[in-house]
Amino acid sequence: MDLSAPSSLGPGRLVVAAAASPRAFLWLGHGAGGGIDAPDLVALARALPERDVTVARYEQPWRVAGKRVASRPAALDLAWRETAALVRSLAEGLPLVVGGRSAGARVACRTAEEVEAVGVVCLAFPLHPPGRPERSRLDELLLPEVPVLVLQGDRDTFGTAATVADEVAGRPGVRVIPVPGADHGMKTLRSSPLDAHGVADLVVTGVAGFIDAIVRSEH
Repeated sequence: MDLSAPSSLGPGRLVVAAAASPRAFLWLGHGAGGGIDAPDLVALARALPERDVTVARYEQPWRVAGKRVASRPAALDLAWRETAALVRSLAEGLPLVVGGRSAGARVACRTAEEVEAVGVVCLAFPLHPPGRPERSRLDELLLPEVPVLVLQGDRDTFGTAATVADEVAGRPGVRVIPVPGADHGMKTLRSSPLDAHGVADLVVTGVAGFIDAIVRSEH
């Protein structure tokens, strides 16, 4: 299902992969350098409905308008917030888990409380700009008061899985799953332990298990 999502910044777009008997709703945003066709987002949209989770991928208005440069964080947050009512109507009272890749993960963290999310999924959270570890975004990652799952490549120049795990050590609400050999785009080398299918399987399994735990805790 492909839906227009009006906002004060122009129309966004929701692409919904519906589960036959959903028990949770996962709302995902994309990164600043790509769209909702990112391999990890596509993998979740294809696999999770078979596990009774409806997945909605949200395309920001700047992307729908064909612009090449992403909007500023405040504008990304605004469009996301203004789409929340439509998402909640689609979720029909199901537990709402939010997330996204890179910049989309930042948006989900910053707005989790406002949109009444019960969990946050971060794919390749950009902990810092490449080569600039002093410009940490750890405060955003720690904002949600609900469980947070981070799937992070161990070659990610925006913060490796080991770096993210070190930074969140002692925070019981944040779990980090390393993606062996993966970079920020979740791409691996020929010599890496996982190929593209292996990465997709790890992402799907990790997110499915995270949502399972949240659904059990809700009952």
